[in-house]
Amino acid sequence: MASSVVTVGGKGSTLSPLSVYSISNALSRVKIDSSALDKLSSQSKKPSSISPPPKTLPPTNPNFLTTEESRAALIVLLNKLILSDSDIRPVLPTLIEETLNLDHGHETLDFSSTFQLLDSLCRLNGKRLDEIGVTSDEIGVIEGSFAASTGICAILDCCASALVRLSDAVAALSCEAGRVDVKVFNLPVSGDGFSIKDETNVAGDMKVLLAESKLADKVDSVLFAEIPTLNASFREAVRSLHSRVRVELNSVVKAKKTVGVGSKGKEKAFVASVLPLAMAIQSMSECSLGRARLAIESLSDQELKARVLENFEKRSPNIDKLKESFQVITEKASSGSDYVKGLHSVYDTLINFREILAWEAVVALFVLDTDESIEKVQVGPSASILESGENSKGEKKSEKKKKKKKTLGKGTSLIRQLLKDRFMGKNEASIEDVAVLVEWVKELLLYFDPKDSGLDSLLNKVKEIVENNDSRRLPKIPKGTRDFAKEKMAIRERAFSIIVNVFKMHGAVGLDTPVFELRETLMGKYGEDSKLIYDLADQGGELCSLRYDLTVPFARYLAMNNISALKRYQIAKVYRRDNPSKGRFREFYQCDFDIAGQYEIMEPDFEVIKVLTELLNDLNIGDFEIKLNHRQLLDAMLEICGVPSEKFRTVCSSIDKLDKQSLEEIKKELVDEKGLTVEIAERIGMFVKKRGSPLELLSELRSKDSQLLDNAGSVIALNELEILFKALEKSRCIDKVVFDLSLARGLDYYTGVIFEAVFKGSTQVGSIAAGGRYDNLVGMFSGKQVPAVGVSLGIERVFAIMEQLENDKHEATRATETQVLVAILSKDLALAAELVSELWDAKIKAEFGLTKRVMNHINRAKQAGIPWMVIVGESEISSGIVKLKNIEVNQEDSVPREEMVNELKRRLNI
Repeated sequence: MASSVVTVGGKGSTLSPLSVYSISNALSRVKIDSSALDKLSSQSKKPSSISPPPKTLPPTNPNFLTTEESRAALIVLLNKLILSDSDIRPVLPTLIEETLNLDHGHETLDFSSTFQLLDSLCRLNGKRLDEIGVTSDEIGVIEGSFAASTGICAILDCCASALVRLSDAVAALSCEAGRVDVKVFNLPVSGDGFSIKDETNVAGDMKVLLAESKLADKVDSVLFAEIPTLNASFREAVRSLHSRVRVELNSVVKAKKTVGVGSKGKEKAFVASVLPLAMAIQSMSECSLGRARLAIESLSDQELKARVLENFEKRSPNIDKLKESFQVITEKASSGSDYVKGLHSVYDTLINFREILAWEAVVALFVLDTDESIEKVQVGPSASILESGENSKGEKKSEKKKKKKKTLGKGTSLIRQLLKDRFMGKNEASIEDVAVLVEWVKELLLYFDPKDSGLDSLLNKVKEIVENNDSRRLPKIPKGTRDFAKEKMAIRERAFSIIVNVFKMHGAVGLDTPVFELRETLMGKYGEDSKLIYDLADQGGELCSLRYDLTVPFARYLAMNNISALKRYQIAKVYRRDNPSKGRFREFYQCDFDIAGQYEIMEPDFEVIKVLTELLNDLNIGDFEIKLNHRQLLDAMLEICGVPSEKFRTVCSSIDKLDKQSLEEIKKELVDEKGLTVEIAERIGMFVKKRGSPLELLSELRSKDSQLLDNAGSVIALNELEILFKALEKSRCIDKVVFDLSLARGLDYYTGVIFEAVFKGSTQVGSIAAGGRYDNLVGMFSGKQVPAVGVSLGIERVFAIMEQLENDKHEATRATETQVLVAILSKDLALAAELVSELWDAKIKAEFGLTKRVMNHINRAKQAGIPWMVIVGESEISSGIVKLKNIEVNQEDSVPREEMVNELKRRLNI
């Protein structure tokens, strides 16, 4: 007898996959809300629109579904009819309601056509179709609802959703049985969008379930390493299906006006969305069977192993049949010959997967219970005889010296207990009786079915373990951010030291500004990129934003403090409200060098570009080039081409994409999106193709027939560039500069020279530095014009290059600069404090350790790359000496205690 009622058509009511599943398995009865019937009565047309069925129905090859599938299809159809605003009479929904509430006969329903379905519904209820009839709108809704496909998908959704957490829990038990190293679940979480959230979530769940396990720490297996990837794909496929099914269950069908016209295209797309789930199920099934076999292989008793393996191979689902089912699924889905049969095959595959999971769980439990080295929890009055301290013959085990037993993880211990609580009271056989495995599988199959009331409790317990365990889930960092371990920090600190030395060599002073500014300070300075500014919540009546770069805060600082000249550098983090792709971040460092003030023409411009070449040379990252252009030259070029002045900036933003898109794509964007004519776009294309040696291209642009000579702005720009290029030539760095008319830095505040450094090595990082002249930016804040020019080094991309170069060397990066390890072969902290303090006072970088095992000290020194050791034990103390050990050549020398510091300074060349 059904235990609940599902009401269809009530105010605000929706049909859920769980409701469909409950009705399909006769766990709930159906009731149409009276208001829905009243609505249908008021909007239905007169009987004149009713079409009579054929007097003699043509013979068909009946498309009979299973009882479960038929009931699911009927409740979907009922909901579609109730939701429809077409000509639907109350008699048809009422007929379906009565049919659903019958206790039997649903397997005789014929879904091969609309009339066959209605005829079989009438026959089942003792009625005649010619008495009821059917309207064209009713036919349209029935044919447009593809109720059978939607119903089966709703059942699929409900059953698959239940297996998401269950598959993780069973896999964790197999990890224990197979002694798998939990390190296989140490997946790095990337902040640049290149780690898959579901994969890292599965890996995190597995680590939580196995927390504190003394078993899962030995074996490294590919089958277990695949768990995050496969289970994540399953999660994603189930989530996608769930979203699609929920929408389709409650969408309104627009009735077709022509009988026989269905929604095949929509149904095909809907069915195609199930294919990822089918693929995930097949992969999960193969992996689950493989894990079960590996668990069986871990049994030490060869005879027992053979019996268990024989039983498993004979009784568990055949993977070849699963593959055949998948072929049926893909064939039906692609051909469109029978979507329902294809979905039915997916459901069969899912049921087989449920059985495979049951077998994997039972095998894991069996292996764990037969291992006497594992400490087990008593799980009920019928706990295994092995757990009670007797062998299979009922004899007491011999009293042996008790060894410390291994323990399962906190999560897996509870899962084991929950599963065994389910079947231990019903199977009295000894755990060594292999036949009992089949009985356990049968019991777990019932347990893993959503019809079983205990499944919800099991899944909630697993969820509680994962989300509320003592060790808690490992925290994560936001996308677009990163943590830097000691090795990477060593590279960064080395780079920062080089950069600061170059800046100081040119007389720059340090400056620091707040990480956030007033929003009004930042807005209107970055053109289209202003949308990437991070706004903060209103605090204290001020609207603030995180700084987008270091240049605008620098200009604000100059204006606020009435400073007319300053050469400064700043290394700090900036923020972009971006959707980060590979190599892009929302938080990253910038290294800025700027010169503000009145100088001779191109004086500061030359020095900034010279500083940039020195930085990139000293960082030793490899080959690079500096693309250079002039903003006034760019504006003159656009003016000559016929671009309206109000479109200069938006056109520049398109040209700025030429390093990522082809010229043809840019010209198309200029015409389609920016509103330029094809002729103007072609003229722009002719200009931006020009690039080459600075002095050679400059000479070409100043030739007699050049249009640029007729424009005042371009003449000024060309004269300035001549002065700049000659200075760069004399400073022997012009070979790194390329004059490129396609360079169009997008920021609104540039007024003169603009440049961008590009790395030419194998590591794909794009632009690594950029800058230019911005004469008007300070004046935006104070009204007082303070000319300025600066460069910003894309330090994150430089770090990426440096890290790759380090990796290519296949050498470990030293995270510390420690020169000496003081190794005390005792627990004497006072002695260690005395010796290491002498080294620290002498400005020798030193660490100390306290342990009697000399090899522990040596291994520590080798792992950290510490070149020297001071070894002091009882014999050294009594003799008044210390031993100095050179780690690299493995050589020890004894020196008097009082000579230790001087001898080390000599050997370290201090």
